[in-house]
Amino acid sequence: MTGLRPCPSCDATEATPWPAYSPDPYVVARCDSCDLTYLRNPVDYVALEEDFAWEKTYEEKKVATKGSTSLSPAIRSLRKKLKLTHKSNQHRMGQWFNNGKVLDIGCGNLMNVPEPMTPYGIELSKALHAYADDWMRKRGGYCVHGAGAEAIWDFDPEMFDGVVMHSYLEHEVDLMGVLKGVWRALKPGGAAYVRVPNFGSVNRRVIGPKWCGFRYPDHVTYFTLDSLRDVARRAGFAVELINRVGLAVDDNIKALLRKGPAPA
Repeated sequence: MTGLRPCPSCDATEATPWPAYSPDPYVVARCDSCDLTYLRNPVDYVALEEDFAWEKTYEEKKVATKGSTSLSPAIRSLRKKLKLTHKSNQHRMGQWFNNGKVLDIGCGNLMNVPEPMTPYGIELSKALHAYADDWMRKRGGYCVHGAGAEAIWDFDPEMFDGVVMHSYLEHEVDLMGVLKGVWRALKPGGAAYVRVPNFGSVNRRVIGPKWCGFRYPDHVTYFTLDSLRDVARRAGFAVELINRVGLAVDDNIKALLRKGPAPA
């Protein structure tokens, strides 16, 4: 495990701990400069390849919470009324990404890029990479094995019409590194779809440490809408929120990051 790292967004070194969300030996804190909440002592990429691979920690959390974290009856009722179920946005990707080349970072085995788009991917887990690469090559693309913030630079500049980061960005230690790489890899006017746990949700405040968005040690950044906007701006993106209705009681933030001018 590494030492205490600076903020992955602004590089500030001072942060206020969240003791209730920091089970030993992990330290979750909020940056004193930009308010981003993050894990200060993440494990290294080698451990995330196998020991803490996504498919293992996901199953452990699923078993521990019996499939999902229970909500209070009032919040559960409101979510049903607002139709805040887990909806896929695959049917909208063709419009967002011009049915072109799409890079899925942290693709796992979910295969998020529908036809007729050409899928490319990056996956850190060795087992899931092999599965994704085989599937993508049958569709004219391929999957690179490695960490997102490193492997993103293996692709040509302005190669992609779109990028998918579905339940990925919260896992990436080098947050600004991957976002700057995505900016470089996108064509002018391109966009990236992101889905991240909503640290600003009422559910997190009500449920506390048992909230479904907490996963140790592979969730290393916890976003509110404001902190996601701030991070995106630093990397040259503007945020278009997709799940605007009912965001406060939604466990996830879903948004498009539109490529803008080069960041300073």
